[in-house]
Amino acid sequence: MAIDLAALVAALRASRAFAHKRDIAPVVEALARAGTQGSAVQAVPNGDDCAALVDGDGYTLLAIEGFINEFVAAEPWFAGWCGVMVNLSDVAAMGGRPLAVVDALWSAGEEAGRPVLQGLADACAAYGVPLVGGHTNARSDRGQLAVSVLGRARRLLSSFAARPGDRLLMAVDLRGRWHDPHPFWDAATGAPPARLRAALDLLPQIAEAGLSRAAKDISNAGVLGTALMLLECSGGLGARLDLDALPHPPGQAGDAASFQRWLLGFPSFGFLLAARDGQVAGIRGLFESQGIACADIGVLDESGVVSVALQGQEARLWDFRGAGFIGCGAVRADASTGREPRHATA
Repeated sequence: MAIDLAALVAALRASRAFAHKRDIAPVVEALARAGTQGSAVQAVPNGDDCAALVDGDGYTLLAIEGFINEFVAAEPWFAGWCGVMVNLSDVAAMGGRPLAVVDALWSAGEEAGRPVLQGLADACAAYGVPLVGGHTNARSDRGQLAVSVLGRARRLLSSFAARPGDRLLMAVDLRGRWHDPHPFWDAATGAPPARLRAALDLLPQIAEAGLSRAAKDISNAGVLGTALMLLECSGGLGARLDLDALPHPPGQAGDAASFQRWLLGFPSFGFLLAARDGQVAGIRGLFESQGIACADIGVLDESGVVSVALQGQEARLWDFRGAGFIGCGAVRADASTGREPRHATA
């Protein structure tokens, strides 16, 4: 079935998911005014998937996620699970392996907090990461949750390290289902723990082998919103992205509504990686060895214009020459330290 690409792009740009990411811009601006950039141990500027602190021959990684109160109230176990899962994806996106999890949980009584804690514990057991502490308040008027993960990387992947001429790869585990009514593609809660752990370990393997310098976890802005964040952080790069090449579950590309849902979907395992031509085959081979789909979806350039192509049509998604997306386009991976970041040579 033919899809009107111009209408699809307009819907994406007007979506709540894109709006939430654009809310990051004033925070970035406020942090810049406060002079938070430029720490002697800060390996990348604010705006990456994790904080990365120079630590001996590698990097300590610190990630944190907070959750909407309504989500915690409606699905407390799943909120606890997601608190661990999404942070582990952020650590992996920067080439790291997780070390420990902490949480901050507010609940209206002990019973209300119990399923959240169970979800946290179940995810930690599945992924093999210890839950080592946190903060609890069982006398709140509502449930609230934040989770943080500590990790370590030998070599970094970074949102700030993509370069013109890189190929953009999408890797996603399609062995899942929609977690209705949410735009969440769940390939995790029913998966064997060994599969979950092996899949996440592919990202640090790629970093350590020097196959890529730049990656980003596909977040709740979907694959295209995540691509915009990656491109902006890397200096406002442009790209032509081939939507016909996107990996997708059966039935998700047949009509505009289902395809839009997939484009805005938040996969439990989904990453974008930038790589040189000679590294694409090696990266794809690693993902495919674990049953994970991986496709080359476009090439990065210096134009500052991000366009998308589908079924013979082409449309402009964003133009960084006129507007930022999350406000991180003015800094690069080496801006915080004044020296070349210690990424894997690519």
